[in-house]
Amino acid sequence: MTLKTEPFVVNIGPQHPSTHGVFRLRTTLDGEVIVDVEPIFGYLHRGIEKLAEERTYGGIIPLTDRLDYLASMSNNMGYCMAVEKLAGIEVPERAEYLRVILAELQRIASHLIGVGAFFNDLGAMMTPIVYMIREREKIVDLFEMLCGQRLTYNFMRFGGLSQDIPEEFLPALRKFLDQMPRFIDEYDQLLMDNEIVLARSKDVGVLPAETAINISASGPVLRGSGVKWDIRKADPYSVYDRFEFDIPTGTAGDAYDRYRVKVEEMRQSLRIIEQAVAQLPGGPFRSKVPFLVRPPVGEAYAHIESARGDLGFYLVSDNSIAPYRFHVRAPSLINLTALREMLIGWKVADAIIIFGSIDIVMGEVDR
Repeated sequence: MTLKTEPFVVNIGPQHPSTHGVFRLRTTLDGEVIVDVEPIFGYLHRGIEKLAEERTYGGIIPLTDRLDYLASMSNNMGYCMAVEKLAGIEVPERAEYLRVILAELQRIASHLIGVGAFFNDLGAMMTPIVYMIREREKIVDLFEMLCGQRLTYNFMRFGGLSQDIPEEFLPALRKFLDQMPRFIDEYDQLLMDNEIVLARSKDVGVLPAETAINISASGPVLRGSGVKWDIRKADPYSVYDRFEFDIPTGTAGDAYDRYRVKVEEMRQSLRIIEQAVAQLPGGPFRSKVPFLVRPPVGEAYAHIESARGDLGFYLVSDNSIAPYRFHVRAPSLINLTALREMLIGWKVADAIIIFGSIDIVMGEVDR
């Protein structure tokens, strides 16, 4: 016997704890099945792109911390690279190596939260995320050692870094590098073949490779669909071309693959950091740059592989001390465009898992 039901609309968020930030899903349901979705965002009231156009180039660096606030160091790096390209500023080799070390530590820290929160969404209340926050705190301790902050760092500068690493940094980093592989193995032992994880994430929220490419997805969302694309390899920047590392990919493009890609990327980040520490040169940590940067008239674009994908900064200069135009290519915003297609046909409980597997940060969506 077939029951006739009427579709009804349910708002998920913006206050819902599983929305990973200030986000609302306007879902049309037939029973528990999602038949249509309208993602709605715009609750953070950031306006960073317009704020940046009224600030000096140097004064914008703290704003970039507040875009993807789980990967603030990476934001600093991407923006500084854009200004350096625009103004023709050289970066000393030591600073480039230190930037890579910090960016890869930030990738690990971000993925630890992304994977931990994903398992929270799956129903593994607290245990996995507490384990992963435990290791993230060690990275945050290293960052605090550098700049006194634990979330928004404002550490990178045009031409290098705000200061050199303290004497105790490398021994503390060495201890972390020795410990972290064992903890990643521990996560895998606990979670990778867990029957509930497999049942709830395998073949759930599939994003075909062709669709991922067409929407310009990037990061673990794209690589989870089997597309081997990473800016560090495809368009090498800084000194990434001096290191050996692999690009992990999935096969099915489901929520499980996106989780696995993040875990394997943490292992690759450890490989990169090991090589960077071994090759770390001496010399200055910053080149001489005027306090007020005034680039020549022109435009520049620089992009990096952030924890969430292809993060780009586009700048237009009119030869003043503030950019005439400031635009961010935010991977979280672009990756979100696949959400509607990934959700339709699944149930409400699956929607939280699928959304969590994309691992967005609303700071760079609203901007």
